[in-house]
Amino acid sequence: METLTLKPFSVMPSIKCGWRSLSTLSKVSMRVVACSGALKPSISTERVSSSSVVVRAAESVVLAPPNGKSDEIAVKSLVPYVDMDEDGGIGIVKFLRGKVFFITGATGFLGKVLIEKILRTAPDVGKIYVLIKAKDEEAAAERLKNDIINTQLFKCLRQIHGKYYMSFMMSKLIPVVGNVCESDVGLHVDFSHLIANDVDVIVNSAANTTFDERYDVAIDINTKGPSNLMEFAKKCSKLKLFLQISTAYVNGQRQGRIMEKPFCKELDVESEMKLAFEDNGMGQNMKELGLQRAKRYGWQDTYVFTKAMGEMVIDEMRGEVPVAIIRPSVIESTFKDPFPGWMEGNRMMDPIVLYYGKGQLTGFLVDPNGVIDVVPADMVVNATLAAMARHGRAPRPSMNIYHVASSVANPLVFHRLADLLHQHYDSSPCLDVDGTPIRVPSMKLFDSVDDFSNHLWQDAARRCASTPDGKLSKKLEAICKKTVEQLKHLADIYQPYTFFNGRFDNSNVQGLMEIMSEEEKREFGFDVESIDWKDYITNVHIPGLRRHVMKGKRGFN
Repeated sequence: METLTLKPFSVMPSIKCGWRSLSTLSKVSMRVVACSGALKPSISTERVSSSSVVVRAAESVVLAPPNGKSDEIAVKSLVPYVDMDEDGGIGIVKFLRGKVFFITGATGFLGKVLIEKILRTAPDVGKIYVLIKAKDEEAAAERLKNDIINTQLFKCLRQIHGKYYMSFMMSKLIPVVGNVCESDVGLHVDFSHLIANDVDVIVNSAANTTFDERYDVAIDINTKGPSNLMEFAKKCSKLKLFLQISTAYVNGQRQGRIMEKPFCKELDVESEMKLAFEDNGMGQNMKELGLQRAKRYGWQDTYVFTKAMGEMVIDEMRGEVPVAIIRPSVIESTFKDPFPGWMEGNRMMDPIVLYYGKGQLTGFLVDPNGVIDVVPADMVVNATLAAMARHGRAPRPSMNIYHVASSVANPLVFHRLADLLHQHYDSSPCLDVDGTPIRVPSMKLFDSVDDFSNHLWQDAARRCASTPDGKLSKKLEAICKKTVEQLKHLADIYQPYTFFNGRFDNSNVQGLMEIMSEEEKREFGFDVESIDWKDYITNVHIPGLRRHVMKGKRGFN
């Protein structure tokens, strides 16, 4: 096995983000407007075949803030662009060949899957500049090695290249110190110029995904980050595409079928940023401020609100820069590529899955007939690469939106998910500290906060009665109380999603699939209709969660 020394770019130390750097957003000042004739489509959880999905008229849809008043927003119509490769299909591999990438958020879950797919399917790609937040170049190189190169996700590449794996990876991946929160994304001026003259595609995957994050922290990364990156993108002489990884939930608490369209008019983003940064130091109040501002304008929480503002900033600033925005729903473990079930960290539905498997959660607050919109990470990446190849060669700049989601094409209903969880743990139970299987009952679903809260305390009382003397020790009692409070908090944070009545139309995504060659569909497939939820949940996702996230921890062996 060869030993190589990582040689990242030498970059000057980062400078702490400051409010004054928001000057680039001076023009991003828009106001809330009411759109007449808002469309409220009916909700359906029926499967829709690809041949029957059509773009429906939805020029405006409704945001429904909890105060009962409706501030409505308009969305722009998109002009489709169709480009067929001369050899058939979109020409994904051909597009990737020789291209130079600049990727933020590459050490995150989805960023890693994206890099792995590019390097495995297009080994003759140019370079991939990886922006890493680190104190210096040595620390950045160490993070690249530990968080990307040495992770299990890349085992297929390791097998392909054998003893040359490290040299291959370091010939492609260039770690650079930087921070999306800063002007020029924290790059030293010399290397800023170097990358600006070299890069073909910018991918912004950096994000803070905490639902109730401090308002200033979330805005810094999710709103100001895209602004700084777009400012840098406009300096790139050969840039072919700016690709933003967003979330389908930037659409807020809309009802019915939600189309793949950008915002046309929205709130005063600059004022929101001033509000967040002028009030810094508020501590816990900053968390409350973020949730208050989000709910005031019809978003579920601080995360999706600040991501939505990030999209608004991109659209306002882009000018002649071609833009594609990928809006995935709830991203979970890989479907099959590079292997089934890989994941990292607890995703959205995973705390519920884990608590239930350990016997600590026997019910949850959710609309039993509602839909949880789940999509595997590798399908998100494949759709991203297809959109990249399609729009990276467009003859004119435009902004295109893609919902990578399942709620319209292949909905997974909550009561069905609950049944699948029970089936898995009934046949493959977790073990307690003594090695005894933990038997779990069928999960109860509650559509009332009071009923759910009562259930949690009754469940705790049941566990108390199961002790020899029918009483809990003070330590165990404190643990049960803490668990109940954690579950109530989890249900409160998730409630806007577990009772969400919007369904994400994916007509643009299906349009991509229709122009792909059969070979591309096999290598870069993202057809959510092909997912068998029973097989995916019970045989892929939960085993992957236990293997890659819990990693044999007590109770999950």
